[in-house]
Amino acid sequence: MTIEDLALIFTPGIGSRGAAYLIDYFGSAEALFVASRGELVEGAGLREELAERILNRDGMCLAEREIKYCRQNSICAIAATDAEYPEPLRETSDRPHVLFVRGNVDALSMRTLSMVGTREVSPSGLHACDVLVGDLAAKVEGLCVVSGLAYGVDSACHRAAIHHNVPTVAVVANVLPEVTPSAHRALAEDIIKHGGAIVSELHSASRQNGKLFIARNRIIAGMSMGLVVVESPASGGALATADIADSYGRQVMAVPGRISDKSSFGTNNLIRTGKARLVITADDIIEDMDWQPIVARGEDDAASANSPLAELEPAECAVYDAVSSGVSREWSELLELSGLTIGEFSMALLNLEMKGLIRSLPGRRYEAV
Repeated sequence: MTIEDLALIFTPGIGSRGAAYLIDYFGSAEALFVASRGELVEGAGLREELAERILNRDGMCLAEREIKYCRQNSICAIAATDAEYPEPLRETSDRPHVLFVRGNVDALSMRTLSMVGTREVSPSGLHACDVLVGDLAAKVEGLCVVSGLAYGVDSACHRAAIHHNVPTVAVVANVLPEVTPSAHRALAEDIIKHGGAIVSELHSASRQNGKLFIARNRIIAGMSMGLVVVESPASGGALATADIADSYGRQVMAVPGRISDKSSFGTNNLIRTGKARLVITADDIIEDMDWQPIVARGEDDAASANSPLAELEPAECAVYDAVSSGVSREWSELLELSGLTIGEFSMALLNLEMKGLIRSLPGRRYEAV
């Protein structure tokens, strides 16, 4: 990231969409700030007053101050043009040009899954958070759980990730290094301690207001290619995040609940209307995300041990090896290839048929099933 990247977000009149447009047009913040008036106005179509602010480098002084602030508070600033910037988020048209990060920046580039839900989470919802994250941790390599550090489902997902040794990223709607809600400061530090990160798009001069949570939700939705709504009533921030994720072309998933539970009205309706895929296990999420699950050590051996082939007698193995080459063979040919006596061969052949491993064909020929 360069000082020009920070100067861009400090230039009055340039919002997230405007910054994304200018970066897409000029290629970098550095190229933007060396552009001529004609390139800004006639080429990029900017208003005269906005072009003047860029030419005058109006945001440079605040950018220099922000760099000092970040250094003092152990905050890393990354721009949308940096390799560390989350690739899924980079694809969105209203992406924040700069993200401010405390903790492990590399966590942002892992195999992320966003998980959100109601603040008034039920015991069933808490259980779902732990089970889904735990099973995903065992089956998905490089997993990172993204959420919003709020009460309820968000914090439950962060804690589940920590418990199952999975990095987790919390996207907050406040200026770092503080976190909202303040009651989750210890959780935020635990997230960082366990290889995760706290992320905000707000620079140190940002004014706090209630609308920032809506903007924060687009980052949660954009950082991952998939979003799981664990539990939600008929309305709320989780459903708004699901709508944003859908507009980004993300895979939206929802955990169903009992029809009598108000905390599941929203998720059930997402499923009913086809806006979300129903997920009840980690395998459902893995399938919907088209991820390749980890094969646990010994799993292949266990599968082989449970296979009917593992229980074959030596004579049966000799016959099966002779017939399992992918072509049918005559009785006499199999006898010769097996090296068995006629009695041994006949008994082994019969056993293999009974076990469903070979089948007989016309003309006393046999093939593997």
